Amino acid sequence: MSLPAVLSNRLRLPLVAAPLFLASTPRLVEAQCHAGIVGSMPALNARSAEMLDDWLAQLSERLCTPLAAPFAINQIVSRSNRRQEQDLALLVKHKVPVVITSVGAPGEVVDAVHGYGGIVFHDVISVRHAEKAVAAGVDGIVAVCAGAGGHGGTLNPLAFVNEIRRFYTGTVLLSGGLTTGKDLVAAQIMGADLGYVGTRFLATQECEIDEAYKQMLLASNADQIVNTALFSGLRANYLKQSIARAGLDPDNLPPPPAQGGTGGHKGARLWKDIWAAGQGVGNIDDIPTVAQLIARFEDEYHAVRLPAQRAAAV
Repeated sequence: MSLPAVLSNRLRLPLVAAPLFLASTPRLVEAQCHAGIVGSMPALNARSAEMLDDWLAQLSERLCTPLAAPFAINQIVSRSNRRQEQDLALLVKHKVPVVITSVGAPGEVVDAVHGYGGIVFHDVISVRHAEKAVAAGVDGIVAVCAGAGGHGGTLNPLAFVNEIRRFYTGTVLLSGGLTTGKDLVAAQIMGADLGYVGTRFLATQECEIDEAYKQMLLASNADQIVNTALFSGLRANYLKQSIARAGLDPDNLPPPPAQGGTGGHKGARLWKDIWAAGQGVGNIDDIPTVAQLIARFEDEYHAVRLPAQRAAAV
């Protein structure tokens, strides 16, 4: 694997938990890091910069142990993020080990985070975006492929990772439909260094989402994921049942707004009522603790990887 020094020999598995808008909280991040993987959350999940300051202090204190994996914060770098400067200053103040940038150019964040020795991974959904991120000096590329929950890409993971590897030798993270330990092996075989898993962590005991959301995850499969730009102006994957519950026909949705922006349905709030999930949702059958889930991932990962290593050594 090609891993930055911040992560080298710090991970139990080649796995980063994706930041889940509204769903990731310090409780979930702590559980993920204590289980030996990178836990993450969006900076904007804190309702104010003051709350983010408190959360970062809490995470820094509780995860200050060699046994815990580093944590990550997702920083939205688009102009629409009015807290961008405030939040970046807090990331620097608390020396957040890993910053995940998305929806914009990461250059300013890269300079600030590198200034204290942190690293930056950048979400991309196209080869062009990957090339720009590499030019900006990021430490890793998150290839968000077809099937990822929430705002995701449309590219096939085989094609996308192969193209990125034509010009980039650094850390690559693969996102889109990963739900088991054997998926991490598959991601590495394709050329990625780390798996990037989001939807599976929604159905864990430490994830503080509505219980009905968790039950809907258990009852859904890949056929019940709807990809549309209607609700946010960007294409994203949502649970069909949540759209129907909001009073819309998920099989006959109106077109998204012609000039971008948000659409939706009166009375239904994006993320609060319209729930995101990836195409791997059909592999979710229970609601374990994060520790139990990572132990399962580890067993599945080594059940595939160790026999392959032995065969290669013969």
